[in-house]
Amino acid sequence: MDSSSGGAGGGGGAQIKGMGTHGGRYVLYNVYGNFFEVSSKYAPPIRPIGRGAYGIVCAAVNSENGEEVAIKKIGNAFDNHIDAKRTLREIKLLRHMDHENIIAIKDIIRPPRRDNFNDVYIVSELMDTDLHQIIRSNQPLTDDHCQYFLYQLLRGLKYVHSANVLHRDLKPSNLFLNANCDLKIADFGLARTTTETDLMTEYVVTRWYRAPELLLNCSQYTAAIDVWSVGCILGEIVTRQPLFPGRDYIQQLKLITELIGSPDDSSLGFLRSDNARRYMKQLPQYPRQDFRLRFRNMSAGAVDLLEKMLDKVVPKEGEAEAQSYTHFPEVIVKIEEKTGQDGKRTGHIVIFHFKTLI
Repeated sequence: MDSSSGGAGGGGGAQIKGMGTHGGRYVLYNVYGNFFEVSSKYAPPIRPIGRGAYGIVCAAVNSENGEEVAIKKIGNAFDNHIDAKRTLREIKLLRHMDHENIIAIKDIIRPPRRDNFNDVYIVSELMDTDLHQIIRSNQPLTDDHCQYFLYQLLRGLKYVHSANVLHRDLKPSNLFLNANCDLKIADFGLARTTTETDLMTEYVVTRWYRAPELLLNCSQYTAAIDVWSVGCILGEIVTRQPLFPGRDYIQQLKLITELIGSPDDSSLGFLRSDNARRYMKQLPQYPRQDFRLRFRNMSAGAVDLLEKMLDKVVPKEGEAEAQSYTHFPEVIVKIEEKTGQDGKRTGHIVIFHFKTLI
């Protein structure tokens, strides 16, 4: 598969030379007008490959073993408690996970001064591109591509869920790919363990991939929210367009109900808010579309799986995963995989204590 530029890896800008600092132990670069200071073992020059709200990503080579890596700088990681907690969550979760379809952390670059730093540098595997770039490209995608991508996504997600972790931000740009079509789930900054006792946040997952229970401010949700996101991704791979590209949460709900039909009272049982129930009941009523007609280019097995993932009745915990992992289209009957360890609770973190955990 052709690679393309993006936050995931291979493509990007020209190589940048750096300047040695701290007696040559570190190298300082100017990347997109920002300081980027890493250990000298990541041999210069480096190559910028992406940037966004999360920070800056550069490709480099580990001079100790010749391995190409991606280095993500999270700037001002300790400016507030929420950002610090998200950064620690991602590091802790990925350090405990070991799976072929989960991006692997190779290193956390220690700062020159442990008593005074505000940026975090995470070193991970270097991938060529991400699924968003592939979907938007002219690269032809066959049924085999679709099935292989989805198989790997479900395989990795089963591992994540078995560790009592919800990803909560699955979308094409967080699924990294290489030229061999190997897929890895990335960006665990919004993930959380199901064993955490503090109130769950409703505002997670990019809107287009957000399950109805999140759009309706349901604070108690399960792994079914990740399965819904996978359904949205499956539809997008096949159609090359987002399934529900809502401008806001109101249009998002409208687009969803136009496809899966308006919910009845039994389908709204998960809502604890009377206001949310009243809101849903006052919306225009839509019949469920025939998925076989809407998705004519999909195989029968893929349509069956998509319908189960986008069920308007929110599945009980465990049911969504069971449906997804045992109804994979044609090729895969059952995904039997190793499971993760029990999720590690991150707890409440004080900023200066957090720095000592890096």
